[in-house]
Amino acid sequence: MTSVNELSWYWITLAATVPPILAVLVAYLFWRTGQSTFGNIVGTALLFASALGLILREYVDLDRLTNECLDAGTTCFPQPSAFTRFAVYAFIALVQVFALFWLGLFVEERVRRRSYAREWQ
Repeated sequence: MTSVNELSWYWITLAATVPPILAVLVAYLFWRTGQSTFGNIVGTALLFASALGLILREYVDLDRLTNECLDAGTTCFPQPSAFTRFAVYAFIALVQVFALFWLGLFVEERVRRRSYAREWQ
């Protein structure tokens, strides 16, 4: 259960670890066959979809908590705000996309170099 006055560190840790691992594994399947652009697109879609899912999970959780406060006859305002909580997941996903594209450049270079003879490298 999430508190109104703290971040969901379990879910933030999950967002920072699991989606990039899955995105790299899925993108690598395309990168090694020479389809680096498609691999980057699929990996990016996976990262942004997971961020959107976690943002929606946070929204539902905050909505439930604020409704519990209202049912109890009090008002409670989440700290940090809902926007800040959502921005955390979005920022994590954006950094992961940058890292995915950066890693994709190195994989693409290795795949490209493999097609040349050793003495031409």
